[in-house]
Amino acid sequence: MTIDLMTVLAIFAMAAATITTRMAGLLVGRLLKLSPSTEEILQAIPPSVLMAVVAPTAFASGWAETIGCAVVALSATRLPLLPAAAGGVLTVAVLRALGL
Repeated sequence: MTIDLMTVLAIFAMAAATITTRMAGLLVGRLLKLSPSTEEILQAIPPSVLMAVVAPTAFASGWAETIGCAVVALSATRLPLLPAAAGGVLTVAVLRALGL
């Protein structure tokens, strides 16, 4: 296996760009004064993105995945994103183990 220098440089450049944009977002975010309605709207974005990612799975897979997506959708209304996704994964694993 050979390592191409241009590939390695491209990976490091992409990593630097990703880190820079994330850090800039954090720094700029601290300077902004947001209204309560804007904060509420921004808090709705992560569950919306999660549903956009898992919805195709719900309609293109079996029953276990569909039920798992429903669990994610319902739990995302009350739980943070990571526990909601973990609940969906656990649901799919259990249902697959049961043969669904």
